[in-house]
Amino acid sequence: MITNQGMDQVFHALAHQTRRTILDLLRENPGWPVGKLAAQFDCSRIAVMNHLNVLETANLVVSEKDGRSRRLYLNQVPIQMIYERWTDEYGAHWANRVTSIKKAAEQAAGGAGDRE
Repeated sequence: MITNQGMDQVFHALAHQTRRTILDLLRENPGWPVGKLAAQFDCSRIAVMNHLNVLETANLVVSEKDGRSRRLYLNQVPIQMIYERWTDEYGAHWANRVTSIKKAAEQAAGGAGDRE
């Protein structure tokens, strides 16, 4: 289960467009070194490192030491946990509502045919 503080960190990390772009790039290129990732942006390497720090604090990026460089990976688990928090609880409710509406519509359509 993700804590409220953990969710705040994830939402804060996702609030910036550059960080979302970093996550997109890491999804498409798992294991990219920091230098290659930083080269994708028109800002300093220090600015990219600051963004990576926010993403790592939110546990959205995991880094692995590889010699003198660091390889970066997207960690989708915090986003999945947030998704499941609401979809598990509310998804079942709405799935039941849609099923009820479907049954009512089918009964109404079947009843209308009987009257003609």
